[in-house]
Amino acid sequence: MSLLTLQRVKICGITNPDQGQAIARSGATALGFIAVPASPRFIPIDRMAGITAAVRQLEPEIQRSIDYIGVFANTDIETIIATVSAGGLTGVQLHGNETPDDCHMLRAALPNIELIKAFRIRDRADLTSSAPTALPAYTSVVDTLLLDAYHPEQLGGTGHTLDWAALAAFTPDRPWFLAGGLNPANVGEALTRLHPTGIDLSSGVERSPGDKDLQQVERLFQALR
Repeated sequence: MSLLTLQRVKICGITNPDQGQAIARSGATALGFIAVPASPRFIPIDRMAGITAAVRQLEPEIQRSIDYIGVFANTDIETIIATVSAGGLTGVQLHGNETPDDCHMLRAALPNIELIKAFRIRDRADLTSSAPTALPAYTSVVDTLLLDAYHPEQLGGTGHTLDWAALAAFTPDRPWFLAGGLNPANVGEALTRLHPTGIDLSSGVERSPGDKDLQQVERLFQALR
């Protein structure tokens, strides 16, 4: 798979304006900002707004191709709405224990914002469970799904890959991101085995949490080409 067929490339955990601009120029279609205070990649609203503003100063053809996604976990709806407005976001990614009802309320409050729900997948059963907060219960209330590797303590950015074999038959009726331990060395294999709408990387293109390695970012796009 190449950029010709992969629709979206999201680089998450952006904390620096210069890196945000460079990653946008490299070919990313979405930048992710962590609005979870406990995360080592957390970024306050004023810095988030500074980065989205800096990227919006780039060439028009680049500006138009970039989505700005805030990542939240178990955050109250008022805080999410305020962050979207002040931070210049175009999308919200829910990475906690939000219920389908929570997603429905957020969709009603932010009808023009992309709503992404992330799931930490342990095994194939997580993809088909009929539990009220399992993945199938969300497909009618969100725009996009994101599948990440399960970790009992961390919400994301663990560097661990999913069991790709367990996802082989995953064909949701919504666009979806593949996340979890992707990096320039393994993304090619992942995309020969799976067919996500987009990919999401964080630790796989970092020197340390929140500090992106632009050489690794460039290697990623070379691998995709």
